[in-house]
Amino acid sequence: MNEHYYSQRPSVQHDEKIIDATFFGRTFQFKTDAGVFSKNRIDFGTTALIDTIHYPRSAKILDLGCGYGPVGIVSASVLAEGQVQMVDVNERAVELAKYNILHNQKVLNERVAINVFQSNGFEKVLDRDFDLILLNPPIRAGKILVYQLFEESYLHLKNNGQLWIVIQKKQGAASAMKKLESLFQRVEEVDKLKGYSIFQVTKKCKNENFKP
Repeated sequence: MNEHYYSQRPSVQHDEKIIDATFFGRTFQFKTDAGVFSKNRIDFGTTALIDTIHYPRSAKILDLGCGYGPVGIVSASVLAEGQVQMVDVNERAVELAKYNILHNQKVLNERVAINVFQSNGFEKVLDRDFDLILLNPPIRAGKILVYQLFEESYLHLKNNGQLWIVIQKKQGAASAMKKLESLFQRVEEVDKLKGYSIFQVTKKCKNENFKP
């Protein structure tokens, strides 16, 4: 069976390792494993996304497709207060993220609540008042799924909330931008690094009942 990192229950043999990473002057350690995305190092796109996000002092954040947790965990270290929810379809990734939250506790802000749970996209995400949704989309899962995540992100953001996305030019950044522009009121390419585009996408709607 050909498995991908978005498989719910990877059966590939375990190959655990510890990787180090530094963000915003803080050192993090992450346990990774076979069957999860970018197990040997934090990939360039994820690193670029973390470095580019405009973090407010306080926020409610969703790390959508968290993998072993770098985006959500770094976010929880940057915020002064707030909440970070982390979700992934991959149960192995979720267990790694739980471990990594505990393992990096010393650099997390105790005034930021952080939790992780398994969810196929937004399936088990109940809240619809996120300030930020952070996404390195699962391109290999196909455009239909990725665009569905864009659409559902709109519904789970509060008014003036933002979706932050990283995507490669060769993986459809231009068409993704057009899709986002059909859903959101403001779409901005805030940075472009080594073929990766970082999009800051803002929901601005006077009518809270409006749906794209």
